[in-house]
Parts: sequence; structure tokens; C-alpha cells
Amino acid sequence: MSWDKLLQPNLVLGDSVLGLTPEIIQQYELEGLVLDVDETLVPFNQAQTTAEVRSWLESLKPSLALWLVSNNLNENRIRRIAQSLEVPYLTGAGKPSRRKLRQATTAMNLPIQRVAMVGDRLFTDVLAGNRLGMFTILVEPMGSANKGKRNHLVRSCEVWLSRFLGVSLSHLEP
Repeated sequence: MSWDKLLQPNLVLGDSVLGLTPEIIQQYELEGLVLDVDETLVPFNQAQTTAEVRSWLESLKPSLALWLVSNNLNENRIRRIAQSLEVPYLTGAGKPSRRKLRQATTAMNLPIQRVAMVGDRLFTDVLAGNRLGMFTILVEPMGSANKGKRNHLVRSCEVWLSRFLGVSLSHLEP
């Protein structure tokens, strides 16, 4: 598979994860979500989710299987976040490795095409999900007043390189 295909999200949300509505999920016939944690659900420098994220996730639980899969090695931090959301989790995923994504999707017992990998990074979240055959959703990073310039630089480089390789990152209308 070519790089432009591996890095091309199925859906570019153009909003934070909170913009992923039940209508969008239903439109794409998704039955499960694997969610990245850092900058997707929680700013990197924070250890807990907002009430808005908790409410959003609660609204999805009745109709979807949910897992958190993070590259973060801080087991305590990710466990606290997962426990506050009452969802299972895996840390140290090493995305774009598929191993822990496969572990989460296997636990969901759903067809891989009905599970979306949702994240804010092209070279980890989208690449890993596409390598496994998942539906991939690129979201904007969670805002933080104290967000470091490093994350902006890494994401900007990913976007530039992806576009150079032929990836379209236009906001897709659901």
C-alpha cells in the first residue's frame, strides 16, 4: 500500500473529538471506537478529562464499544483517565504498530471495518488504523492554554509531509 493511502484518513473531522456526533457514527455504520488519549481526549499536560468529554463519551456508550489505546507509557495517568471514563484501556501501544489496536478490536468482537481509530496524529493514529484496515478519523488536537510548541511543530511537519505525499486533509462533510 502506498504512503498516500496509508496516511489518508477516511474522515477528517476538522473539529475536536467532541464534533464526532452519533449521526456521523451512524452514517459510517461504526460499531466501535478506539480512541487515542493524549491531545485527542485530554491535553498532554493534563491528567483528567473535562466534564464535556465525559458527557460526550457517556452519550456514545449505549451504542458503541469503546477502548482507549495510547502510546503513553505513564500507566497511572492513562489508567486514571480510563477509569474516570469507565472504559478499558491499553498503554505503550507503539503506534503505528498494530499490535495493541488488534488487541482492543479483538476484545470488541466486531468486524475490523466497523471500528474506527480516532486520533489527532497522522503518523501514529491514522497510519496504525489504516495498516489494520480500520476506519480512520483524524480530529483536531484538544486545546490547552499551556500547549507546548513542540506538539504544534510535530503536527505541522506531519501535515506538510502528508500533503507532499499526496494525502488530502480537507475537512470532509459527513
